[in-house]
Amino acid sequence: MHARIADRRKDHLHKVTTRLVRENQAVVIEDLSVTNMSKNRKLARVISDASWSEMRSMLEYKCAWYGRELIVIDRWFPSSKKCSDCGRVTARLPLNVREWACDGCEVRHDRDVNAAKNILAAGLAASACGAGVSPQPDTSRAGRPAAKQESSVVRRKRIPAEERELVKKQMASQQKVGAGQ
Repeated sequence: MHARIADRRKDHLHKVTTRLVRENQAVVIEDLSVTNMSKNRKLARVISDASWSEMRSMLEYKCAWYGRELIVIDRWFPSSKKCSDCGRVTARLPLNVREWACDGCEVRHDRDVNAAKNILAAGLAASACGAGVSPQPDTSRAGRPAAKQESSVVRRKRIPAEERELVKKQMASQQKVGAGQ
């Protein structure tokens, strides 16, 4: 029975990662310390069931296989705390806070949606400008760059300027639609 469940989870991960890689020229993920997160007794079971480490390794080899770009955003990048509209970073945002309002522009954010927007923006900036790009003045507590790019694992593919501009326009229009809701 346990083997059957494990096979189903692995099959699902293969389908999801293959779809992500086939449908996108670049895949942006956040580097999470899964080992440290698993030490939290409230989250350990959920994290191990999600197989985040296995998903990342599948994305790495599939991006290399299909010639796609995998961009890994540094774990210290404040993706949840940074306002995706104005760029202001909130000083403290506990994990139990799922929605918050920016002190600068007063826009309300869902924590996960806001983090996804910031990770995508940082990934596109890293893709266009290189590993040392800094999407905000101070990107991490340790002074590390905003993105770690693992060039030894993933083959790079340059995205044409026209496609980058199209993605920027699409993101801007999605943000306008999201702000109107």
